[in-house]
Amino acid sequence: MYGRKQRPHLNVVVEKSVTQTFSTTQKNLSSITTGSGIQTRSATYLARPVTVIHGVLTNAVEQVMDAMHAPVYFETYYIKGKNMNHLPREVVDSIRKNKVCLNGREHEVVPGVIQSFQVTMTKFWSDRIAKYAFEYAKLSKRKKVTAVHNKGKHEKLADSFFLESCQEVAKMYPSITYNEIGIDKCCLQLVEKPERFDVIVTPNLYGNIIANIAVGIAGGGNNGEIIPGGSFGSEYAIFDQVGSVENHKNPVALLFSSVMMLRHLLLPLFADRLETAMKRVVSEGKCGNSNTTTQEVVDAVIANLD
Repeated sequence: MYGRKQRPHLNVVVEKSVTQTFSTTQKNLSSITTGSGIQTRSATYLARPVTVIHGVLTNAVEQVMDAMHAPVYFETYYIKGKNMNHLPREVVDSIRKNKVCLNGREHEVVPGVIQSFQVTMTKFWSDRIAKYAFEYAKLSKRKKVTAVHNKGKHEKLADSFFLESCQEVAKMYPSITYNEIGIDKCCLQLVEKPERFDVIVTPNLYGNIIANIAVGIAGGGNNGEIIPGGSFGSEYAIFDQVGSVENHKNPVALLFSSVMMLRHLLLPLFADRLETAMKRVVSEGKCGNSNTTTQEVVDAVIANLD
């Protein structure tokens, strides 16, 4: 581990460490019994680098990955300081190199400052997000994609752009049902009957609203945060938890995000193994609460690994 000098314009200090969680490239995938005895099927994996922005729960992920012997190693960055408007150069360079990031740090907003932004909508980006939604539905064996919009006087042109792209892409996936709904009606139906939805695609402003509602429905806040999140670009992907973490001892959401990360790294067997263990822990009520420590959750997950 080494320290970086403080950058006056960022008011942060960056430290880096590298953690290897994979000791060998040869792993047994499965064994089967035949008439001549037991045959073992093996595969060789190359360890994949992952940039980690350190947070209070990222150590839990490292422990679980180590117990699984997952073929990843972490380049962990400890960012100390506040009032950070963007990531330090060292972290950005690491993400560009590794193309995958696990973010355990929450965004800190300066007290008394309101951030406002306007999203520029283009046909290219509308086509891209629509294509991603339908391709995700196809690969995940989902049956329906719902486009959420708000064609009011302020967003009419931008949302029309977005819906046009979704309608065009939907024609390329005839096996997937496509429908559209306004953001206000969508929020109401999410609360009343969330099973009506399968895959939702929407501009990011409405997506933030929907994601926070989904967190509350599925078990956010004081009930324990379990919702994972991922942001995908053409080359890079960042995985974190959805919403803020009220219980800073609960690593479940970040561990579920790690399942998504493993799938993105084309390691489905490791992802399935971790997801199965996570579901067992959640179903047993060990998903983290005011009386459960982070280490107790980690130990429960490791004990449930097949």
